[in-house]
Amino acid sequence: MKLRHDALYASRRSPVLADNAVASSHPLATQAGMRMLARGGNAVDAAIATAAVLTVVEPTGCGLGSDAFCILWDGKELHGLNASGAAPAGWAPERFAGRREMPDRGWETVTVPGMVDAWAVLAERFGTLDLPTLLAPAIGYARDGFNVSPIIAALWARGAELLSDQPGFAACFMPEGRAPRAGERFRNPDQARSLELIAESGGRAFYEGELAERIAAFAAEHDAALTVEDMAAHSSEWCGTISKGFDGADLHEIPPNGQGIAALMALGMLDHTPIRDFGPDDPTALHLQVEAIKLAFADMHACVADSRYMTRTTAAHLLDPDYLESRARLIDPARAQCHGPGAPKAGGTVYLSAADAGGMMVSFIQSNYSGFGSGVVVPGTGISLQNRGSGFSLEPDHPNRVAPRKRPFHTIIPGFVMRDGQPDTSFGVMGGPIQAQGHLQMMLRTQLWNQDPQTAIDAPRWRFVAGDELACEETMPQATQDDLAARGHRLSLAAPDSAFGFGGAQMIRRLPGGGYVAGSDPRKDGNAAGF
Repeated sequence: MKLRHDALYASRRSPVLADNAVASSHPLATQAGMRMLARGGNAVDAAIATAAVLTVVEPTGCGLGSDAFCILWDGKELHGLNASGAAPAGWAPERFAGRREMPDRGWETVTVPGMVDAWAVLAERFGTLDLPTLLAPAIGYARDGFNVSPIIAALWARGAELLSDQPGFAACFMPEGRAPRAGERFRNPDQARSLELIAESGGRAFYEGELAERIAAFAAEHDAALTVEDMAAHSSEWCGTISKGFDGADLHEIPPNGQGIAALMALGMLDHTPIRDFGPDDPTALHLQVEAIKLAFADMHACVADSRYMTRTTAAHLLDPDYLESRARLIDPARAQCHGPGAPKAGGTVYLSAADAGGMMVSFIQSNYSGFGSGVVVPGTGISLQNRGSGFSLEPDHPNRVAPRKRPFHTIIPGFVMRDGQPDTSFGVMGGPIQAQGHLQMMLRTQLWNQDPQTAIDAPRWRFVAGDELACEETMPQATQDDLAARGHRLSLAAPDSAFGFGGAQMIRRLPGGGYVAGSDPRKDGNAAGF
């Protein structure tokens, strides 16, 4: 492997090369992870400390009421963890009768939050430091405060406009009647106390103790369905991974209920195209990727759900090589098209990556879903709750139809690349529907075109929207834009740091001679660090 370190794109950052590394979307969170590594902890310890700080300093993307997923290499084998929560037992389809689609805010979008359990089970199985130590930095920032960073301040203001009337939101996140401005200090002592209870109980207070009771009581106060029994029933699942190979590199994703399978499907289709004949920024290479993603998304939206409910079309059907080859034949290298689902069977998120000198690598993502999630904040706890229930369908025959104790479709996905049976890259691209598309772009840039993580992250991104609409960053060269438009793509342009629609990537790649090279997205406030 010979990485290309050419500075091809405008960037405010350089790749970080070190034996231990952490990359996240906020400097204080990255530093928390580095503190754990410096005191002898491993990559899992670093990931948990980083993740906990992110719930404090980046509440626009995650909170204590988030869900999470993780892929990790423990030094010998790869593991996948699904820590997404299920719908309350009271969420029969009839509860939403008369609606055409699920609500997007408020209590009727809140499923059981799984993230806290992810921290606990990861720490217990793979960590070396205790939970009070790992959560100490987050507790400190919640109790003593932190200065709000510029990008988070902008997202915070946007969230406050939408959510100020949601139960508990203004009291927690608008202490002076408005969102805090960039540079202002924000404190959340209630969240500090909740983090202490989580640390002292190994996470159980969140699901069976004081915090679970306060969440359920607030739900009952607002006639919501979530109960103590729903909270206690949650458990994270060691689910393994699904994968697809491309020129000796295998991209691994968490199995459904997430959208990672779409990245694998698109990669499998591209294996049957001439994409290898073009460079990373050639318009034809971009066009082929967009068309493959369109096909993958058509199938994903029709078929993907909680894997227990994917009985007619399974993940194996969607990843069948013959099926993907047949879908690839639908790609016209000269023209953009609109695609429907095929027939594979007859008949607001934060992401972080951590790696240590011992060889452990962690790809971890946690999310509220939309910015600040449901907008509901449990009084006296600082617990903001996600709105993952809005990911369900209300179509009677859809595999993702809402049902009791069922997991909804998820957008958040951690990525991991293996090469020749060894760990290669831990990465993710937070940001709703960009995530599977971003995984495909990062996979090809690093594995096919050998760009280093920072270069791959800095490159202009595209995002398929719907139909023939393609969103592109305005940094994409004009000649490329013109070529894509001539092929029939209807382009919409935005600045990388203005629309928040092109995601935030973090990536750590293993170097053949030892150590790692890490990159962090300049579209976010964060950084990569190492020693």
